[in-house]
Formats: sequence, structure tokens, C-alpha cells
Amino acid sequence: MTNSIKTLAVLTSGGDSPGMNAAIRAVVRTCSFYNKEVFGVYEGYKGLIEDRIEKLNARSVKNILNRGGTFLKSSRSEEFRTAEGRKKAFENVKKHKIDALVLIGGNGTFTGAHIFYEEYGIPVIGIPGTIDNDLYGTDYTLGFDSATNVVVDCIDKIRDTAESHNRMFLIEVMGRDSGFIALRSAVASGAIDVILPEEESPMEVLITEITKGATNQKTHKLIVVAEGNKLGDTFSIANELSKEFPQIETKVTILGHLQRGGAPSCLDRILASELGVAAVESLLEGKTDLMVGRQNKKVSYTPLEESITKKAALDPELLRIRKILSI
Repeated sequence: MTNSIKTLAVLTSGGDSPGMNAAIRAVVRTCSFYNKEVFGVYEGYKGLIEDRIEKLNARSVKNILNRGGTFLKSSRSEEFRTAEGRKKAFENVKKHKIDALVLIGGNGTFTGAHIFYEEYGIPVIGIPGTIDNDLYGTDYTLGFDSATNVVVDCIDKIRDTAESHNRMFLIEVMGRDSGFIALRSAVASGAIDVILPEEESPMEVLITEITKGATNQKTHKLIVVAEGNKLGDTFSIANELSKEFPQIETKVTILGHLQRGGAPSCLDRILASELGVAAVESLLEGKTDLMVGRQNKKVSYTPLEESITKKAALDPELLRIRKILSI
């Protein structure tokens, strides 16, 4: 470990996700373990610009391991996108004698961190916190497991009504650019089909899958729809299916921000704890401009620029399994 870093700060930025609090806790307590000062920045980059910065200690983060969201609050700062905004942030970093930053968030958060490092040389480490699981360089991001658990629980409940009334349900889940939540929850809930942003999904193929399910005497018709799919918005898809299957009542359920909330799963709590410790230790070892992740059961390090520019790919084996099991 190096002694050149005496003081660190941690912030959360962008969309909240379960596990962020657990990661903050891990960062703060690791700093305390190594006798380093640590600050919490409230409301992300906005707080860094507005000097909403407070000193934390090991007791500051008690009783947050099991809480969803982020007690440091989060935001999306347009001002930090400007050189003037980042200069204000840097002045506050200097004011508090902060030597390094740990940033918990997704693509936008890491973009800002990378630019800030290039402009001012402040060491930065990113922890992937987004329910979308769409960051390159880690098998899972904080909140993804919790979000999919929420989705599966909701679909299980919807199935009761679908089977009782012979209805078709389209369940829209988050994922403007990625289908990780949709694919994983579709396999886990036994949906007859899933519509993903990564795939072309002609209406004819969807109709064929529904017809095949009826022929095979499936007792429910559940379709998981990622919000960013190429086929269209979920209500338009439902209208087309109603025309094709007028004998079946078709309903739409949009889960929305329900997916972000709630206590983090055990997997997310452990992942957050591992990555929080790794983030601080990597900074103390002299690493910077990296995202800490977990790949093949080990902590991994990916340049922030790669985590931003490269695209995480859906598991091809899960795509294959989904087609086999949806008969």
C-alpha cells in the first residue's frame, strides 16, 4: 500500500440501484481500516460542484447495508458536463484536500470520472452501480440481481391472473439499450417469449411463438418486453397481438421504477462489499482511471474508457437455453 493518498471521497451518480449503500459502507470502512480520511459527497457530481461534502467515519454508515437506494443521494449533473462545472468541482476537491475519488454509478458516471481524471489528474476508481448490467468488464453490476429478483417476483404474481383468466400479459421491464433484465427474468419466470433491444423481433416470429405455446397447451401467455426493443412500444405490440388473437384478452404491465427499489439481494450485498474494498485498496496501490468489477469469480480491473466504449454482450448460452425451455 502507498501512503501518498491520505484522504478519499465517495459519491453515487446517475440512476440509483440496490447495493449502492453497501458499496458506500465498504468504501468508508475500508478507509477507516487503513486510517485514511473519507468524505461523502451528496447528490453526485452536483454535490461536488456545490460543495455538499461531509466527513464520514465507520459509524456514519451503520445500518445501511440492507437499504436500497443511496443515502448520499444521486443526481445527473448537466453542469459537470461543462469545463466550468468540472473546474468548480476541482476547486472543492482541493479545498477539502481530497486525494482520490471513488465513484459509484454507470456509463455517464464513468464518462465524467474519466474526463475529470484526464483534466486534473485526480486518481479515480469506478464501482459499477446500475441495474441494467450493461457495463463492459464485469459479470454483474450492483443492483442487477436485486432488480431481476423483483421482476421475477412480479411475473410470478401476474402468472396467477394470466392462468385464471386465460389472459396474455406483456410485462415491460427496464432496458433502453440492453436486454439483460428482460432475458434473465424471462428464463427465470418461464415466459413464452422475450423481446430484446439486441435482437430483431418481427411480429410474425412473436405470433408464431404464441401460437406454438397454445398448441403445446401452455396455460399462460407471458411475454417479457425490454423497453428499448426494436419492435415498438409495449402498448402498440399489445394492440397488434389483440388483432391477431381477438379471443384472448391482452394486458400490459409496466414495472417501471419498481425495479430499482427495495433491499439489495445477498449477491448484491456481497458484490458491493468486495468491490468497495477493492476500490479503496486499488487507489492506495496507485491504480487509477479504472472500474473494479468481478469476472470469473475474481476482482477485475477495466480501464474506464473501455467500460464506457465497449458493449457488454448478452450470454449466448442463456439465449440458447431460453429458446429450448420456452416450448
